[in-house]
Amino acid sequence: MPEHILIVEDEVKIAELLRDYLENHGFSTALAHHGNAVDAAIAARRPDLMLLDLMLPGRSGLEICKDVRRNSSLPIIMVTARVEEIDRLLGLELGADDYICKPFSPREVVARVKTVLRRSQPPVHAGDGLVLDEERYQARLQGHNLDLTAVEFHLLKTLAARPGRIFNREQLMDSMYADNRIVADRTIDSHIKKIRRKMAAVLPDRELIHAVYSVGYKYEW
Repeated sequence: MPEHILIVEDEVKIAELLRDYLENHGFSTALAHHGNAVDAAIAARRPDLMLLDLMLPGRSGLEICKDVRRNSSLPIIMVTARVEEIDRLLGLELGADDYICKPFSPREVVARVKTVLRRSQPPVHAGDGLVLDEERYQARLQGHNLDLTAVEFHLLKTLAARPGRIFNREQLMDSMYADNRIVADRTIDSHIKKIRRKMAAVLPDRELIHAVYSVGYKYEW
């Protein structure tokens, strides 16, 4: 199920623009154009993140943020045209996870949404003592930091998230590089070799990443 974003913005055209960009990047969305409509929108479907305009009819964004923070850790990105430093600081002190100033690029908003969602995800415990912390791009095995590069981290995360599933090289390339660059098959093999070497330094008698001849790789513990 796609991650769900609640867009709270009284300017309809801006809200619809954000909706279109976010949905084109695989998110589902809901819109609220009035501060008093936020509670009902959250109750209708619990969002994974809220884009919250500062200036709203009814309740202001700061009031909404303060109310939500009383009993929820819902990630919140404040959106504001008021650039005074006090407003930025107040928004963050009330519990906002980030803020964006108008005018903004919709692409920037999508990037910020992805970043905040990634930070809000708890570490993944993949079995056999492997813990993947995406906020820090850190992989630990049996308590030992594997010192992976960002590409190696994404590759291991893809494999470990679905133990036993066989991924072909094209699928692994897609997880490593978001820009659809052309990468030789041997690049995947090289990264796998490096990850295996780092894991073997911790568990010399275990092999967690298995090659499947002529197909690809899988993670099993």
